[in-house]
Amino acid sequence: MSLKKIAELTGASVATVSRVLNNPDYVCNDSLLAEKIWDTAKKLNYTPNTFARNLRKGKTTEQTPFVVDVFITRFDSVEEDLFFSQVFRNIKEELLINGCLLGSILNSTDIMELTEKGKDMTHIPYKSSKSIAEEKTGNSTAYIKTKENTGLIILGKCPARLIPVLKKRYVSVAGVDRNPTDYMYDEVVCNGATAAEKAIEYLISLGHTNIAYIGDCNYESRYIGYYQTLMSHKIPLNHDNIYPTLQTTEAGFKTMNKIISSENRPTAIFCANDCTALGVLKALKINKKRGYIPSVISIDNIYEAQSTSPMLTTIDIPKREMAHMALNLLMDRKEGLHRENVRIELPCKLIIRESCNYI
Repeated sequence: MSLKKIAELTGASVATVSRVLNNPDYVCNDSLLAEKIWDTAKKLNYTPNTFARNLRKGKTTEQTPFVVDVFITRFDSVEEDLFFSQVFRNIKEELLINGCLLGSILNSTDIMELTEKGKDMTHIPYKSSKSIAEEKTGNSTAYIKTKENTGLIILGKCPARLIPVLKKRYVSVAGVDRNPTDYMYDEVVCNGATAAEKAIEYLISLGHTNIAYIGDCNYESRYIGYYQTLMSHKIPLNHDNIYPTLQTTEAGFKTMNKIISSENRPTAIFCANDCTALGVLKALKINKKRGYIPSVISIDNIYEAQSTSPMLTTIDIPKREMAHMALNLLMDRKEGLHRENVRIELPCKLIIRESCNYI
C-alpha cells in the first residue's frame, strides 16, 4: 500500500506521511494527525521500509517478524484506561516502525485461563510460582511451552504470582508502569512517587496545605509520594482528605460530589490520574453555583486533559518514550544482549494550565 493512498485518506501530504511512518525521530506538530496516519496505515496493513533501514545499519537479510503480545493488568480492555490506551497506540506505532507484529491482547481473565488446541497452549495456565520453579520437563503438570519469537509487554501492575508464569511463556517480558517492581522483569517506569511529589510541591507553592488525595492507596507510589511530600513540609496528614477509590472518571465524579457535600472541604484536590480528574472537573462544573472552586491537579497528561474546562494542570508522563524503550528492551533480551533485569526510569514534568490557582 502506497504512502500516496494514506495521504489521500488522512488529508496529509505524502511527505508528512512518510516522515511520520518512516522516521522514528520525527515528531509531528499535530498529534491527532499523526495518530490518524498510524491508524490508517494499520488498517491498510502498511509496512515501513525496514529493509532499506536495515541496509543502512549493515543488515542484509530479512528475518521473521517479532511478535509482541500485550497484557492489560487493570481492566478488561485497553480502552477502559485512557493512559494505557494512549501508551498502547504508541506501542502499535513502535511495532510498525520496527517491522514487528502485534499479537494477542490479554487481560487477567485470559492469563488465568488454560485453553488448549491440541498440545499447544494458546494462553498461560494459572499455576503457583512454586510449581513453575520446580518444573523439570514437558511431562511436568506445571509445564509451560514457550511461544516462539514472541515477547510480552505488561501494561500496569502485574500480580507477583503471575510473573514466573509469564517469564516461562515468553521469549522476553517488559513492563510499562508508574510503579517500579523489585527488578522482577525488564521495565520502563516513570516513578509515580516522583510525579506526585512534583504535583504536591506545586500546590504548596500556591499556598495550599489542605490537599485531598483521590485514587488507589494499595501499594501505590503516587499515594506514597503524596503523603511523604506533605510530611517533608511538616503538613499533618489529614485522613479525612484521603479518598481510596478506583482511578476512573466515574469514581472521580462520585468522590468529588461527596467532597462538595462535606463540611471541611479541601482547597486543592490531587488525583492519582487524569481519568479521575476528568470526573472531578465534571462534578465541579455541575455544582459551580455552590461557589466551591478548589485547585485540581493530576498525573498522566493524556490527550483529554487539554480539552477540559478549565484545562487540567497535570504531570506529563512520557508515554511515547515508554513504549519505545519497552520494545527496545524486548528485542534486546530476545537477541541475548542483556541478561539481568533492567529498569529504565524516565523523567516527568509539570504541565501548568488553568485548573490550579493561588489560595
